[in-house]
Amino acid sequence: MKLSNLHHSNNLDIYSALTELSIELPLIDGGISAGFPSPAQDFIDLSIDLNRELIKNPSSTFYGRVKGNSMQDAGISDGDLLVIDKSLEPKDGKIAICFIDGEFTVKRIKIENNICWLMPANNAYKPIKVSEENHFLVWGIVIHVIKSF
Repeated sequence: MKLSNLHHSNNLDIYSALTELSIELPLIDGGISAGFPSPAQDFIDLSIDLNRELIKNPSSTFYGRVKGNSMQDAGISDGDLLVIDKSLEPKDGKIAICFIDGEFTVKRIKIENNICWLMPANNAYKPIKVSEENHFLVWGIVIHVIKSF
């Protein structure tokens, strides 16, 4: 899957999702045991296309590479690849890519008494209160996290 870099910053790199190409990858059917090993399959006859699996709205889907650890307690780590859908409505509790005062950031949206907060998932960071003085936009909603180990 080729990515086209749209934005580079200290917090997040954003890429377009090129979905014109279909790549069928082998899929192990029946799940993979996380307990006792199961008998090995001699062959794999199923496949999966990650574009079809992860992207529901191709024209509004982008990828973002995380830089930093402000969302580590939500399972989002430095270097993870986020799948972002710009067509989804921002809602309380959703993890979003936000553009605030010229910078992109990934935070959980919290709406409380008509005030929007951007909540980190790491106690080392403070919540960000969005005010009328901020240049603010919810750019997209995170729908998947792709991790590297």
